[in-house]
Amino acid sequence: MIDDPWFYAAAVPAVLLMGLSKSGFGAGFGSLAVPIMALAIPVPQAAAIMLPLLAVMDVLGVIAYAKAADRSLLRLLLPAGLVGTVLGTLLFGVLSARSVAAIVGALTLVFLAQRLLFPPRADARAPRRWLGVVLGVASGFTSFVAHAGAPPVSAYVLPLRLPPVTFSATMAVFFAVVNASKWGPYAWLGLIDLRNMATALVLMPLAPLGVWVGVRLVRHVRPDWFYRLVYLGMFLTGVKLLWDGLA
Repeated sequence: MIDDPWFYAAAVPAVLLMGLSKSGFGAGFGSLAVPIMALAIPVPQAAAIMLPLLAVMDVLGVIAYAKAADRSLLRLLLPAGLVGTVLGTLLFGVLSARSVAAIVGALTLVFLAQRLLFPPRADARAPRRWLGVVLGVASGFTSFVAHAGAPPVSAYVLPLRLPPVTFSATMAVFFAVVNASKWGPYAWLGLIDLRNMATALVLMPLAPLGVWVGVRLVRHVRPDWFYRLVYLGMFLTGVKLLWDGLA
């Protein structure tokens, strides 16, 4: 297992941020987890260590929220997300992690700028379904490469203005399925090894802690403040990913 103290200085806050994000509270913050861990280790290794932790978080999130998920939205997004993981598997050795980070960061900031400069009207139409498919594929792809799938899919779901619990539940189920689909490809690519899994086991107690805190916050935070925190998380994610991609 990894014994570098600097790694754990980065990994502990990264895992807690991912737990908060998996609960739906501050969705987008979780995309910072792998970039933060990558301050100490390579991005593919950080993604591999995070995968077992995500499995625990996904189980807790689904238990807490599954009944509140928007099933019609999941029928649209899930097949697209799984196509994205297939693309991630095929292109894993072609696109660098820095290139993916720059693309995701730029798109996230463009979406936020559009929301701030051209805020939606109360009578605005819901986003087109084809856009949900495109962003679902993008989410599956960026989730596979760096567990940074929240910004693309959030760009489609946020304008729907779902109740916070429905939003959180839908994201929990979506990413539980997408993350489960990564195990086979990660093993095939050689990312699942004893050292990474042992390191993940050491960090495992932090996974339920982050989700537990987030679930309670989601149920008690006013909707307007909930979405402000979501946008803040996406802004910080976009800046960090763009910086990592261009630096």
